[in-house]
Amino acid sequence: MEQPAGGAEPADTAEGAAESLDRPLPESVRRKVVALVSDAFGGLTVGELPAQLRQYARFTPTRRAKFAGNAMAAALESDAVFRRRIGERLGRSQPELAAALESGAPPAAADPVDVAAAAYVLRPAGWAKLVAAVGEEVQRADAERADEETRHELARLREELAHSRDRTRAETERLRTELEAARKETDSLQRKLRSALNEVKRGEAALRKAGAETETVRGEAAAQVSAAESESRRLKARLAEVETALETSRRAAREGRSVEDMRLRLLLDTVLDAAQGLRRELALPPSSVRPADSVDAVEPGRMSPKDIAARALSETDPALLDQLLALPQAHLIVDGYNVTKTGYPQMPLEKQRLRLLGGLSALAARTGAEMTCVFDGAELAAPVLLAPPRGVRVLFSKAGVTADELIRQLARAEPPGRPVVVVSTDREVADGVAKAGARPVASALLLKRLSRV
Repeated sequence: MEQPAGGAEPADTAEGAAESLDRPLPESVRRKVVALVSDAFGGLTVGELPAQLRQYARFTPTRRAKFAGNAMAAALESDAVFRRRIGERLGRSQPELAAALESGAPPAAADPVDVAAAAYVLRPAGWAKLVAAVGEEVQRADAERADEETRHELARLREELAHSRDRTRAETERLRTELEAARKETDSLQRKLRSALNEVKRGEAALRKAGAETETVRGEAAAQVSAAESESRRLKARLAEVETALETSRRAAREGRSVEDMRLRLLLDTVLDAAQGLRRELALPPSSVRPADSVDAVEPGRMSPKDIAARALSETDPALLDQLLALPQAHLIVDGYNVTKTGYPQMPLEKQRLRLLGGLSALAARTGAEMTCVFDGAELAAPVLLAPPRGVRVLFSKAGVTADELIRQLARAEPPGRPVVVVSTDREVADGVAKAGARPVASALLLKRLSRV
C-alpha cells in the first residue's frame, strides 16, 4: 500500500473512490471508523495531517475520538491522501483483515462492524456494498434487539400492571376498612363532644359563681390591705423614733469613749517617754544589736554581678547563671522572643511563649529570684490573652515601643547596686543594659539552664 510516484493514487483506490454510499454511514460503523483514525493518528507527523486536524496532534486517542470525531470523519471522506495514510497504518496493524478486504473475501468470523469500518478506510472494490450490507445487518440487529427489548418491556409492564391491580385492590379494601373505623370513631367523638359541651356549660356556671365569690374576697382583701398599710405607717414612725434614740445613745457613747481613749493615749505616751528616759539614763544598747555582733571578726564581702563575671566560668556555663541568680534580691529580665527563636523557632509563637514561661516559672520557684519576661507587642492588634505563671512577670511592649526599649527601661528603673541580669543575644540590648549597670548574658545560657530544671 505504498504511495505511487508522482502522487497518483493506486488503481484500486481510484476505483473505490468512484463508489459512494447512498445513505449515511451506520452509527456503529462511524464510531469504529473514528476509533481507527484516532489510533492511527498518533503515528503521523504534524505535516502529514490535514490542516484542520493538526490542533489535535497532541491529544490522546480517547480525547481525539471525543473532541475531533466529526473533523476526522470529514477529513477521511474528503482528503484521499489522508485516507490513504490511515489505510497504510491500518494495513500494518491489521494485515490479515486488510489483505482479505483487498482480495474481496472478508473473513466470515470477523465482526461485521470492524469489516465495514476497515472497508470504509481502505476503499477496496465493492466497499460501498459491503458497508451498506453491514449497515442493513446492524439495523436489522438493532431492530431485533429493540423488538426483544420491547417484548421484555411489555412483559414487565404487564407484570407491573397486575401488581398494581393487586395493590389497588388491597389498598381499596384497607381504605374501606379504615373508612368504617373512621365512621365509628366519628360517632364516638360526637357523643364525647356533646358530653364535653354539657361539661362546659356546667363549668361556665361554676365560673360565674367563683367570680362572685372572688369579688367578695377581693373586697375583704382590700380592706385588710388598707388596715395593714395603716399599721405599717404607724410602725415606720415608731421605728424612726427608735432609730433617732439609738443614734443619740451611740453619739453619747462615742463622745465618752473618745475622752477615755484620749486619757489612755496620754497615759501610754507618758509611760513611753519615761521608758525612753530610763534607757538614756542607763545607756542601754539598741534592741537590734545581738551579743554575737559585739565579737570582733572579719565579715565576708558581698559579691556583685561584676565579681561573678570575673570568676573562671565560661560564658555558656549554666553555673554562671546560677551564681548570678543566687545574689540577694537578683532580678532576671528575659528578652522572650529572642530566647524562643534561638531555642525552638519552628514552633508557633503561642507555644513558644508557653514553653519559655513554664521553664522560667520552675526556675523562679527553685532560685527565688524576681523574673520578668518581655515580649514584643508593638504590632499586636489586641492584647494577648495569657495567664502568667507563678513567680514570673509577663510584659508586652506598647504600640510604637519595641521590646528592646522596654528592656532598657526596666534596667534603668532598678536602683544602683541591685543585681540585674538581662538575657538577650541582641548586641544593642546587651550594650544598653550594661550602661545601666545590668549584667547581660546570652540566650543560649538560659536555654541550657532551663534544660536542667
